[in-house]
Amino acid sequence: MPMTTVYLQIDKNVKISGTSFALKEIAKVSCSDKALETKLKLLKIPSSQINGPGRYVFSVMDVIETIQKQYPTVEVNNLGETDFVVTLEKKSQPSLVWQWSKTIFVCILSFFGAAFSIMAFNNDVNITKLFGQLYHLFTGNTSNGFTVLEVSYSIGLGAGIILFFNHFSKRKLTADPTPLEVKMRTYEDEINTTIIEADSRNPKNNP
Repeated sequence: MPMTTVYLQIDKNVKISGTSFALKEIAKVSCSDKALETKLKLLKIPSSQINGPGRYVFSVMDVIETIQKQYPTVEVNNLGETDFVVTLEKKSQPSLVWQWSKTIFVCILSFFGAAFSIMAFNNDVNITKLFGQLYHLFTGNTSNGFTVLEVSYSIGLGAGIILFFNHFSKRKLTADPTPLEVKMRTYEDEINTTIIEADSRNPKNNP
């Protein structure tokens, strides 16, 4: 009987809805035999290690073994991760008041933190004195602390932040990801890598 090739693609972190899950919930499956592909997508993956919400490390070898145990004539070609994290989140959602409270707190913290950083930088380089000297140099008059330089600097600072973060309100200036999105994805990738490496070093998983 000829071998049938099945292609799998699994991301480094996948989310599931319950302690029992099918192959289609964690992987993209492709096969020339569409009837077989449908059966494989519904194939249950052993998940005895999942005992509640959290993050669990799985190996693609366990997935391949499960497939070949059920379908011995199938050849599996993995195009994704060799080790991946399965995330089961809590079903209960926090109250709307709590979500808004956290959002407001983060906004206030970010606003005053950024304001303090900008003021500390300006004070460190003595931007007021610098602007006063520049104003006197070009106009011959003494600066009163509120001139075209201060106004331009304030407007330019705000515009520069908007352009750098590529985001204003709900709108993005370009299709590129914002620096914050890039940092968040990098942070998420580092977390997944750390979880996988920590699991591989666990003596319980290396008898």
